[in-house]
Amino acid sequence: MMPDMESNHHLNRFLREEDQKPLQHLPYTVLKEADISQRQLDDITQVCSTLSVSRSAAIILLRHCNWNVSKLFDNWFDEEDEVRITVGLFKNPPVDQFSTDGSLVKYFCFETFPGGDGFDDQRISSTFCDHFYCRACWVGYISKSIANDGLGCLSLKCPHPCCGAAVGEDMIFVLAAESADKDKYLRYLLRSYVEDSYRKRKIKWCPAPGCDHAVDFVDYVGGSGGACDVSCLCSYKFCWNCNEEAHSPVKCDTVAKWILKHKDESENTNWILVNTKPCPECRRPIEKNQGCSHMRCRAPCKFEFCWICLGPWGGSHSCNSYLQGVKNKSDKRKEVAKLNLDRYIHYYERWVANHESRQKALVDFQLVQDVHLKKLDRKYRQTNPILSFIREAWLKIIECRRVLKWSYAYGYYFPTHEHGKRQFFEYLQGEAESGLEKLHHCAEVELEEHINADKPIEDFIEFRTKLVQLTVLIGNYFKNLVRAMENDLPEISSYGDYWSCYICTYVNEGSATMCVMCSSQSPVHGEV
Repeated sequence: MMPDMESNHHLNRFLREEDQKPLQHLPYTVLKEADISQRQLDDITQVCSTLSVSRSAAIILLRHCNWNVSKLFDNWFDEEDEVRITVGLFKNPPVDQFSTDGSLVKYFCFETFPGGDGFDDQRISSTFCDHFYCRACWVGYISKSIANDGLGCLSLKCPHPCCGAAVGEDMIFVLAAESADKDKYLRYLLRSYVEDSYRKRKIKWCPAPGCDHAVDFVDYVGGSGGACDVSCLCSYKFCWNCNEEAHSPVKCDTVAKWILKHKDESENTNWILVNTKPCPECRRPIEKNQGCSHMRCRAPCKFEFCWICLGPWGGSHSCNSYLQGVKNKSDKRKEVAKLNLDRYIHYYERWVANHESRQKALVDFQLVQDVHLKKLDRKYRQTNPILSFIREAWLKIIECRRVLKWSYAYGYYFPTHEHGKRQFFEYLQGEAESGLEKLHHCAEVELEEHINADKPIEDFIEFRTKLVQLTVLIGNYFKNLVRAMENDLPEISSYGDYWSCYICTYVNEGSATMCVMCSSQSPVHGEV
């Protein structure tokens, strides 16, 4: 079963905002709800001032142009009348015809209201037209639209079947039955500013459950197909391109295939092929649930056969003789299915294991920040800045678990014919995983010993040195792994060799006598 995004988001909240601030300039801005409202209000105010229209009319015009102020001004000053007709802001609305006795007939409830001197505009209303309806009909019409139409309630038109006059915000607020309807309408209006925006490829809501923040990706350039991780203020990290949880350096199409595989019924089919045998008579799959090899198919078939050889069952049935080279199609199909299922399970188990390890690390990191660092402060008189190496180690563990988790999805879809590249990738993956386990053990088990046991300050300083070195070393391992996955190992020939520098972990070509990064000598050509 795929891990639940809501539980992921809950655990990710343990990563405080300051823990996720990168040093470099971010190409995106996270907008809180107040920021979005202010941007929307600024655009509405600008349109009201420039075009001398009401707030309701400005909203209708802006939504028509996908909240693009410049486009609206161009269209308006080129052909104002055409824009008005298109959006339903009529200058000279058509006049509804009175009946012969001077009364107005209403289309919803068919009540009549007196015209002329008896006309009562408190009981009946119209929008940018002269189609009047009683207030009760308007209230029901508006409330039903807000309840059922989602963002469609922002495009409400006059109820008259032949009229395209728009129903504005001012009329909604006057006639909405409940204050909850008004609040919901305003929520839809705010959502429209993001979801209907002409910049919708550069602005979107954070997909985390319950999050009201939006991300404005100012420098986004689409079409690469690669992952583009974004970190929201709510602590949830997601890929801008596909809206899945952050998965760099694995590409979005690989992630999509991996997720789809968990939902696909093909794995159920594989299980049936591996764990059942078809009845030789009717081909219905049968699972053996008792010790005896005498099988009887269910009605209406009722064929009796041997589970081992699938031959007809006789009074003295025996299939102990080996017939060399005899293998039917069912056996071959089952063998292939079992190999495929075993391969899938291998990668899936490791994907899940690293996911669960990361979730546990998030919980442990919260405990370290809230409890353990305070204990160490009291015990060794070490201030928070000095103890920051522990926080850095845990943040490295959390990030590396995420990369390692998705590296197994990457490995599952790696081309089987590229043997050299696969060996190189698995070498990097193995080095990174082995190192990460050492770092995780040090930050988890050895730290616990210093918290609970009575150890001298010298031992703690030694522990600090070890943890800092491991953090740097594992960071280098994962840089190599990420770089290889991002570039699909283009520099490695199908049967190329390689060696990893003992000092800086840089992976060099096999022919290199010295490390490209730190100039250390190759272990093949001399002592490091």
